[in-house]
Amino acid sequence: MVNRLVTVAALAVGGMLLSKQMGKSRGSGMLSSTSESIDVNVPVRTAYNQWTQFEDFPKFMDSVHEIRQTDDTHLHWRADVAGKPEEWDAEITEQIPDKRIAWRSTGGVKNAGVVTFHKISDNVTRIMLQMDYDPQTMDEKVGDALGLVKMQLKGNLKRFKEMLESRGQETGAWRGKVTEH
Repeated sequence: MVNRLVTVAALAVGGMLLSKQMGKSRGSGMLSSTSESIDVNVPVRTAYNQWTQFEDFPKFMDSVHEIRQTDDTHLHWRADVAGKPEEWDAEITEQIPDKRIAWRSTGGVKNAGVVTFHKISDNVTRIMLQMDYDPQTMDEKVGDALGLVKMQLKGNLKRFKEMLESRGQETGAWRGKVTEH
């Protein structure tokens, strides 16, 4: 009987915390945000060059099935969002070689963000990824409240690090510049 009361109390407290977290500083239409960073044992140029190979993202992003780059600044994504297949288009809004790449979705799943590259030493780069997104369904909102997006982001960066460090070099590069718009 005591175990049952403890379980019910734990579920009630967990539900209250989840409800509070889901409503925290979020009004109608407001986005959620997450950020993560990782140090990769390669030069900045190598890390940046590999990140510009968007069509390789499914190799380290576990929920991404395909990315097609349609031109220098437009991408079409196919991925699972909260376990459900989704597709959307994104536009690169700023790209500065060896410094940053910013994007925003132009249809479908609402998201935007920036990845920046910081030289820690000649052979160590800190990659910082910040992302805003708009959870739509209850599953997405619960996953957001539980920190699942942040956990997935962290895992994706870890797999990027492992992939790049095991190779020691990038598979390609796009060194063009996109001015902020």
